[in-house]
Amino acid sequence: DEEEVYLNIQRTAEALRWAVAEVLKAEDLTPVQYNVLRILRGAGSQGLMCNEISDRLVTKDSDITRLVVRLEGRGLLERERDERDRRIIYSRITEAGLDLLAKLDEPVKDC
Repeated sequence: DEEEVYLNIQRTAEALRWAVAEVLKAEDLTPVQYNVLRILRGAGSQGLMCNEISDRLVTKDSDITRLVVRLEGRGLLERERDERDRRIIYSRITEAGLDLLAKLDEPVKDC
């Protein structure tokens, strides 16, 4: 019984992942990138450091910095160094990132 329950959970999770990935593919986003944007939307105007983003990810990505830089290159987030400690870099979602998430909210919810 336990194996059957486990396999059914795995099948359901995979079906949901696939459906969401198909919606995101139309906007050239991966599920992890989408998750980062959602995390930053929830963080508000203060933003988060890379390690804070990584801690909140549903699925872990070992190269969060590369992922953030790619999203910044698309104008979906911005990064800014802390004025007091230049080693700290905060990432914040941009208006373009918020607009993209707003566009995706309903289709992802429908999945």
